[in-house]
Amino acid sequence: MRSLFHLSFNVRDLASTRRFYGQVLGCTEGRSAATWVDFNFFGHQLSMHLGAPFANADTGQVGGHQVPMPHFGVLLPLAEWQALAQRLREHGVAFVMAPQVRFEGQPGEQWTMFFRDPSGNPIEVKGFASLQAVFDV
Repeated sequence: MRSLFHLSFNVRDLASTRRFYGQVLGCTEGRSAATWVDFNFFGHQLSMHLGAPFANADTGQVGGHQVPMPHFGVLLPLAEWQALAQRLREHGVAFVMAPQVRFEGQPGEQWTMFFRDPSGNPIEVKGFASLQAVFDV
């Protein structure tokens, strides 16, 4: 049995949140009420509540790029990552950091991309040829 991750955070608007997480990212909607909605975020539970999104700033360094901190995300098998990157492009999502490979040919080789949801919450999605390589050094 694997553990599931739960993250709860604020969004400005539930309608745009539903469109983005449901239609753009392809996540399945779960329970909801007038002030919150849950999504199956690649096997993990996200709960978005109406409110002011958490503060973030482009203070992180990833491959020579400034990226927003804090951020959250998911690790995917490479084929799923590539399909999601294409889906995001087709929906015209603006990337903070466009899809690219990091540590090519090295232990922990990974593909990454950063983008924001409609409330400005930053998301990083990483792809690995083998998820066994996630902690390789």
